[in-house]
Amino acid sequence: MDGFTNRDEAGRSLADDVRRRLGAANPDERRLVLGLPRGGLPVAVHVATALDAPLDVLTVRKLGAPGHEELAMGAIASGGIQVLDRGLVDRLGVSEDRLQQVVEREQAELQRREEAFREGREPLALSGATVVLVDDGVATGATMKAAIDAVREAGTCRVVVAIPLAPKDTLRELRAKADEVICLETPSPFWAVGQGYHDFPQVQDDEVRRILSEARSHSKGANAVG
Repeated sequence: MDGFTNRDEAGRSLADDVRRRLGAANPDERRLVLGLPRGGLPVAVHVATALDAPLDVLTVRKLGAPGHEELAMGAIASGGIQVLDRGLVDRLGVSEDRLQQVVEREQAELQRREEAFREGREPLALSGATVVLVDDGVATGATMKAAIDAVREAGTCRVVVAIPLAPKDTLRELRAKADEVICLETPSPFWAVGQGYHDFPQVQDDEVRRILSEARSHSKGANAVG
């Protein structure tokens, strides 16, 4: 396959692969799907539907290098998790004060997004669960690594990363951290996640809230029927 039309198509394709790879849940397994905002949510909703699993959001923020914001020198995630590429920080000559400024700025945005996305709801309990982390793709992997650390810290029993595309070297790093990594495409050369999509608009906060609201309504309806 040569790229995806949009995130919906990527989500449907990824959902089929995840369902095939993971198979049916055993009676003692509790599965949860967490989308990384904002672009991961339109993909994650298809994975959650395919697995018949609850959907939630895991807020993660990239720490962009000063003057080169698209270059990730680390990331932070809900729960106080912080991942830093110390080698890159040192090579770029980023001082501790400047690093702390970036962390504080992104921490404030992380908190804003948490409040905007959750609308007062508590996050799903992750302890003891199999968690499937979904994004619309990864480049350096810094954000997904922070997400893996965050859910490990919360006591998950298994962590699965599911993504439509990523570079091969990043996949190797993710496989060293997660229990399983499912990826559909590995473009080479790899420049950015957007290169794998024909239509790749920014996902807005309202769309994240809508997806989560619809997922909650579907979950409640299924429970009521059961």
